[in-house]
Amino acid sequence: MSNQLVINVTPQETRVALLEDGMLAELYIERTKGRSIVGNIFKGKVVKVLPGMQAAFVDIGLEKAAFLYVSDVYRDIEEYDLMLEEGLNGEGDFEFEMQGIPSYLSQPSQIEDLLCEGEEILVQVSKEPIGTKGTRVTSHFTLPSRYLVLMPTVDHVGISRRIKDHDERRRLMEITRGIKPQGLGFIVRTASEGGDTTLLKGDMDFLLKLWDNIQRKKEKCSAPCLVHSDLNIVLRVIRDLLSPDVPRVIVDDRQEYLNIINFTKTYMPKLKCDIEIYEDREPIFDTYGIEMEIDKSLGRKVWLKSGGYIVIEMTEALTAIDVNTGRFVGKRNLEDTILKTNLEATKEIAYQLRLRDIGGIIIIDFIDMERDGDRERVYLALEEALKKDRTKTNILKISELGLVEMTRKRTRESVPRILCEPCNNCDGAGHVKSKTTVCYDIFREVERTASGLTGTTMMVDVNPEVADLLYDEERMGIEYLERKLNKKIVIKAKDGLHQDQFKIVEV
Repeated sequence: MSNQLVINVTPQETRVALLEDGMLAELYIERTKGRSIVGNIFKGKVVKVLPGMQAAFVDIGLEKAAFLYVSDVYRDIEEYDLMLEEGLNGEGDFEFEMQGIPSYLSQPSQIEDLLCEGEEILVQVSKEPIGTKGTRVTSHFTLPSRYLVLMPTVDHVGISRRIKDHDERRRLMEITRGIKPQGLGFIVRTASEGGDTTLLKGDMDFLLKLWDNIQRKKEKCSAPCLVHSDLNIVLRVIRDLLSPDVPRVIVDDRQEYLNIINFTKTYMPKLKCDIEIYEDREPIFDTYGIEMEIDKSLGRKVWLKSGGYIVIEMTEALTAIDVNTGRFVGKRNLEDTILKTNLEATKEIAYQLRLRDIGGIIIIDFIDMERDGDRERVYLALEEALKKDRTKTNILKISELGLVEMTRKRTRESVPRILCEPCNNCDGAGHVKSKTTVCYDIFREVERTASGLTGTTMMVDVNPEVADLLYDEERMGIEYLERKLNKKIVIKAKDGLHQDQFKIVEV
C-alpha cells in the first residue's frame, strides 16, 4: 500500500494525516482559533534587554512578548544548523560549504551591545509557545520553498543530508553556487534531487522576490506588525511531504482540493501525484481508521505484539518512556526474553515519537540487559528505527542503568498537549487521593471544625463512593468521633462532588 496524505477540513480545524503502508505515521493539527505562527515574520519592538540572561523581550503584537536569545541575534555558524528546520519538521543536519564567514561571527557579542530598549527589529518565530515557555524568535531568517530554503543573513550553501549520492550533492552544490547572488545563503532541499538549473533558478527567483517584498513591507509598517505569514497547514504539508514516496492526496473539502491543485501546478509541475476529492458520507478519518489511532495516541500505555508494553509519561521538563515485559514470558531464557522485548520496543518508541510529535529531552528506560552485545543491538535498532523521522534527533549510548538519553527537535506542542488539557480534579498530576485517604482527611477536618460549632449535628457532603466507604469499612471512625466530640455526624452522598472533595456544615 502506497503512502498517502489524508486531509480533513472543517470550519473549526484542519487535520492532516500521513499514512505509511496504511498506518498513521504523522498527524498535523491546526485550529482556526490558534493557527500556527512558526515561520511568520514580524516587525517588533524591543521592550526589555536582560544582560543577566543575555536575552531580550520583543513585542510582536501577541499577548506575551517574544523571547530573543543573544545567539539568535548573531549565531555562530556551527550552531546555525540547529536552528534550520525545513517546513513542518525539518530534515535535520545539513552539510555546509562555506563561502566566507562574516567577521562578526568570530566575535562573541553581548546582548546589550546588540539591542537597546525601544529599538525596532525584524524577527521570525522559530518556536511557538510550549507549556509555560513563551514564543521564541530569531533575527536569522529561513524562507522555505519547494526546492530551496533562502537564508538571507548567512552567505553559504548547504545540501540536505537526505541526498546521499555524493556526485548528486556535488552537482547541486555547483549549480546553486553558480546562480545564487553574493551575500545570501541557500539550503538545497531533498525535493531538488535530480533537478536542473532551470528548476532551481525558478525557485530561487521566487524566494528572492519574496524577501524583497518583506524588506519593502518592513519599511512601510510600524512595530508591532505582521510582515510575512507562512502557508496554511495544508499547503505546508503539500510543499514539504508530497514526493514520489508520498504520491497520493485525499481531501474532503472542495475549496482546499482546488487550492492544492493550483499549488501543485504552480510549484510542482513535474511531480506526478494523485489528488482526489473525498465525497462519501462517512467521515474521512473514520474511513481510513485514523480517528481510532488518534485516540490510542493519547494513552499512557502502548502494548507490543509480543505482550510487552511501553509507558509514556510526559512532563514539563522531559518525557520518560518505560519498557516492560508485561504478559510476554519468552521461550528460552530471561536474557533472550528481555532482548526481544527491548528490540520490539525500539520500533514502537520511534513510531510513537513521530506520531505524538514528542520533542525535547527524552529518557528511555529499557529493561536491564547483562550482555554488552545486547545493549549494542538495542542501541543500533533504535538508531535505525529513528531514520524515518524527519525531525532532528540525538541519541546517547545505553548507560549502565539501562537508560537511553536523547533529544528530539521541538518547535510546537505535541499532539497530546494540543488535544488534551490538565484534569481539573488532579491538576494534571494523573492521580487523585484514594477513597480511604479522603475518609481520613474528613475525620481530621471534622475535629478541626467541631470546636467552632455550637449545634449538636454536623453534615458532611461527600462523593457517593466515599460515602459508601464511610457507611461500611470506616463506620467505626465516625462513631469514635461522635463519642469524642459529643455531636451527631450525618454523611450525605452528593453526585456533583469529585472523589477528593467534601463539605462540612452545621445543621
